[in-house]
Amino acid sequence: MIRLNDILQRVASYHPDPDLDIIKKAYVYSAKVHQGQLRKSGEPYLIHPLEVAGILAELKLDEASIVTGLLHDTIEDTLATAEELTELFGPEVAQLVDGVTKLSKFSASATLSQEEKQAENFRKMIIAMAQDIRVILVKLADRTHNMRTLDHMSEEKQARIGQETLDIYAPLANRLGI
Repeated sequence: MIRLNDILQRVASYHPDPDLDIIKKAYVYSAKVHQGQLRKSGEPYLIHPLEVAGILAELKLDEASIVTGLLHDTIEDTLATAEELTELFGPEVAQLVDGVTKLSKFSASATLSQEEKQAENFRKMIIAMAQDIRVILVKLADRTHNMRTLDHMSEEKQARIGQETLDIYAPLANRLGI
């Protein structure tokens, strides 16, 4: 399991003058709003945003992306609001979190064929990419950590998430050179 200090050290290793305080602030905020939440494994939910931020730090992304990784599920899974994120972390981070939230919320209708679902997913990702590629990078890091921790889900859900990853996220990551 990655720790906040590991992330801070990674960022400091590649960024000439990092704002580590904003990353620490995002961690504290994420811990506060996710308090009491658990993953399917029974682990504290905070492990997930930490791992996502760690993946983003491995990719040597900027502080706003790392902060977004720590906050990416706050609007979707807590009482946090975009306005609150704007006030605390600035409009750039709030827009990135909002973009990741929008990508997470879509689910193709069960009546669509697999090809139609794939096309719909690509359309939504392209729309998000047009605004900021970092939204896609955070979503890919999110999916990467979720794939690493599928063992606590039903076989049906594992198969669905695995297939979606193969059909949508893996080709997209490949096209982005990740």
